[in-house]
Amino acid sequence: MPNTQLEALDFPRGDVVLGHCEHCGFITNIAFDAKWSAYAPNYEDQQSFSPTFNQFAIDLANRLIEKYDLYEKDIVEIGCSKGDFLLLLCELGNNRGVGIDPSVVPGRVKSAAANRVTFIQDYYGDHHAKYVGDFICCRHTLEHIQPTAEFLSTVRRSIGDRLNTVVFFEIPDTLRVLHDLAFEDIYYEHCSYFTPGSLARLFRSCGFEILDLYLAYGQQYLMIEARPVTHSSDRILPLEEALEQTAADVQYFAAAIETKLFHWKQHLVTLQDQGKRVVIWGSGSKCVAFLTTLGMADQVQYVVDINPHRHGKFIPGVGKEIKSPEFLKVYQPDQIIVMNAIYCAEIQKMLNGMGVGAEIVAL
Repeated sequence: MPNTQLEALDFPRGDVVLGHCEHCGFITNIAFDAKWSAYAPNYEDQQSFSPTFNQFAIDLANRLIEKYDLYEKDIVEIGCSKGDFLLLLCELGNNRGVGIDPSVVPGRVKSAAANRVTFIQDYYGDHHAKYVGDFICCRHTLEHIQPTAEFLSTVRRSIGDRLNTVVFFEIPDTLRVLHDLAFEDIYYEHCSYFTPGSLARLFRSCGFEILDLYLAYGQQYLMIEARPVTHSSDRILPLEEALEQTAADVQYFAAAIETKLFHWKQHLVTLQDQGKRVVIWGSGSKCVAFLTTLGMADQVQYVVDINPHRHGKFIPGVGKEIKSPEFLKVYQPDQIIVMNAIYCAEIQKMLNGMGVGAEIVAL
């Protein structure tokens, strides 16, 4: 996150031009250039300050541990961020772990399992094959990688003939983005967009048998569990949509998105004309996409976030300073636009406790 407003306003920008493959359903930013999407320890994406997200992570970890008997096993997480989920898996199942991520900050997350987990500040590659254990997880990383088949093939090669190794991937569900016209979920760092069908086709083409394919977290996240096989499987899972359906959803999004954008522009202009104080809750990529896509940063006064590592930083490309929720006690906004509706109940509880009576409106 930029430390000054000037850095934020000068932040590099790139175009998003989405292309759709009619043969496999894959959607990608054909204008993407990886040099503008580098990750380092100052890349701040930790979500574990939210009770809602924490409960989801705990439930997910417990389910995976029980389902795949992950007790005293070796676990690898590719794209582990600051290590929250890997440490959780190792705590709850008394497991050992290796986390690989260029933005990892060893020691950021305090855990009783810390001495059983090794963090590697690097991009995942063939040279990490020696770390393959009993379970590989990769959450919210695949969408940041454009050569997805090359990446997943690397994972498959690293497993080799260890056919009992299970892999678990979690990514945003693009069908929801298309159906809900969720333009705030389309941004430069996300260069690859998967539907259930296109994700399943990718895994089968790279030498995996799909064990489960499902949605979670308010139907926002697409989850896949798979294991390596020596012979490809053609079994189609119930969640997979046909290629024709994906194409129709893409056409719907292209035809209807301008109406959605116009609605939000008019909403913000109306609030400004009424002299209303408007704040955005959530300073992550959704916020950046919301403000830059609409071009309406001047109609929003402040952005708040519960992640203390973001406070005092500035929104890339926009220059708005990120405040802590306590700031709202004094500011008393009229309306708070919440970037993710799943947090509304959590946010309302915080506002009630602080004596903030603002109206909440969720994307």
